[in-house]
Amino acid sequence: MLTRKQHELLMFIHERIKETGVSPSFDEMKDALDLASKSGIHRLITALEERGFLRRLPHRARALEVVKLPQQATASAPPKGRGPARLSVVEPSAPPPPAPPFAANDTRELPVLGRIAAGTPIEAIQQERDRMPVPEAILGAGEHFVLEVQGDSMINAGILDGDRVIIRRTDSANSGDIVVALVMGEEATLKRLRRKGASIALEAANPAYETRIFGPDQVAVQGKLVGLIRAYH
Repeated sequence: MLTRKQHELLMFIHERIKETGVSPSFDEMKDALDLASKSGIHRLITALEERGFLRRLPHRARALEVVKLPQQATASAPPKGRGPARLSVVEPSAPPPPAPPFAANDTRELPVLGRIAAGTPIEAIQQERDRMPVPEAILGAGEHFVLEVQGDSMINAGILDGDRVIIRRTDSANSGDIVVALVMGEEATLKRLRRKGASIALEAANPAYETRIFGPDQVAVQGKLVGLIRAYH
């Protein structure tokens, strides 16, 4: 089953490719679905790709291929005298079944969304710029993405400048978790989250950086750290 937004995006891409021969841009998709940012489009495309409805074609810009259409897209002819048949989209009413067992060497290709500042915060997470395989053993269930760390404020947590962190997408976290936090809707940062009464503290793991305190409506959790990949040169 697809959510309503996933279905809308899939059909928009399908119709555009049929008309023009190329898939629409992320800006066009964002406008068509009336979303505030392209990050929502990235999430929808990843979900459709993981469910086998879309495929990205390597080494080509704007290269999306519709692999299949949902059964709901097949609408019967309307009864005489009535308007066009509406597409029926069934919203998921229960969580998906557990993923099948995987071999120890199985990997999943994740989007690399850009750089996240572990020191001075930067503007919100950038759009996808690459993809990389990550061992399934790190991931578990859920949607994940990769960010490259920029800065040294989390070094005492073992997170160094240039590391790639694996983030599970979620909007909730426990006190003490290392999270990607969106601050006041404008800047993203990688910090340890602490709940202090009605306030939220974003703590660095480096004494050179001070803890920042915010109201509960000023911080939105975007994901939680589940793993790290480091390249040695």
